[in-house]
Amino acid sequence: MYLIKKDKYKNILLYIPLSCEVDTMQLIKKIRPKINLYVPFMEGVSFKMVKFRLPLFRKKFNIREPNNSFARVPKIDLAIVPVLGVDGACKRIGFGKGMYDRFFESLNYSPKIIFVQLVECFTKELICENYDIRADIYITPYMTKKRKL
Repeated sequence: MYLIKKDKYKNILLYIPLSCEVDTMQLIKKIRPKINLYVPFMEGVSFKMVKFRLPLFRKKFNIREPNNSFARVPKIDLAIVPVLGVDGACKRIGFGKGMYDRFFESLNYSPKIIFVQLVECFTKELICENYDIRADIYITPYMTKKRKL
């Protein structure tokens, strides 16, 4: 919450959590009235952003999503992304489907990206691929790591 207020982000991509991910629902409730909040909506091998709204529906992989929307979505300032692990280049180790990689590759701009994780799973080794997304900040309950530019 501190980073969102400090940098005055207006358009944020945030995920709706699975049981194994950092619970973002309290953050969603806090920031929703003040910030344009978008969440992933799965489409094929990637996703698009839709405005967060209730009700949420369970879909493939047990992911909860709002209904589809065809409204034009502005550029996001910040993306908060769940991870299973992070490598030495601050690149994402995810569930192996590549949805976030494809989504960010489709953008013609680079929002700030924050990775969040329940338990630190970080290796100094470079194990990710060139196309894997990279975080600006990596946050666990016990540490915050900023990527060296």
